[in-house]
Amino acid sequence: MIDLYALTSPNVQKIYIMLEETKLPYKEHFVDVWKGEQYNPDFIKINPNSKIPVIVDHEGPGGKPVTIFESGAILMYLAEKSGKFLPKDTAKKYDVLQWLFFQVSGVGPMFGQFTHFKMFAPKDKDNSYSMTRYQTELKRLYEVLEKRLARSPYLGGDDYTVADIATFPWTRNHDAQGVRWEDNPNLARWFNSINERPAVKAALAKVGAIKSNRDTASDDQKDRFFNRGRYARA
Repeated sequence: MIDLYALTSPNVQKIYIMLEETKLPYKEHFVDVWKGEQYNPDFIKINPNSKIPVIVDHEGPGGKPVTIFESGAILMYLAEKSGKFLPKDTAKKYDVLQWLFFQVSGVGPMFGQFTHFKMFAPKDKDNSYSMTRYQTELKRLYEVLEKRLARSPYLGGDDYTVADIATFPWTRNHDAQGVRWEDNPNLARWFNSINERPAVKAALAKVGAIKSNRDTASDDQKDRFFNRGRYARA
């Protein structure tokens, strides 16, 4: 059995999708980051970085429990454990891994910063530079994805892999990000093919049922989540 520590973010959605796709048994444990539960001492024991997702596989290598944090590492672990969604051939494997790392080092951070400044930055401050910076980079990354998908059915090649599972959740809000599928036919084809997968539908249904404190978080809880106000270190 795998314990999944989760809430609703795109990085968590990746792991839900992977677990549903691989059919590995798992149990959910919700960590409401909007209440600061990621800072509880018991949670810090399994992730010193106080972030979700985290998994604890009680049947890890050698039959011993293993704890994995960071979504990219979790995807790689689950792929190797299940023997699915990551090629065995070395060259093909690294075709996939370079696009997985493209997501974890580029798409995730840049899309996340855009979302932060659009939705959560103080409204009484001038955020025009930040918005321009991250909107521009977000659209550039989408252009890279569109060009890649013009040459390949999936990001890592001919087959659906962890690279697609990692990237798909971050593109679900493309309209709000200012990117239209009408202008990106290859992304649209790729997105729709993944969105129709039964395991993806099952995963997103589970995510959609999760309740959190996001919409009712106090100003102090938001400040703690974003490390601003009295929690800032600058």
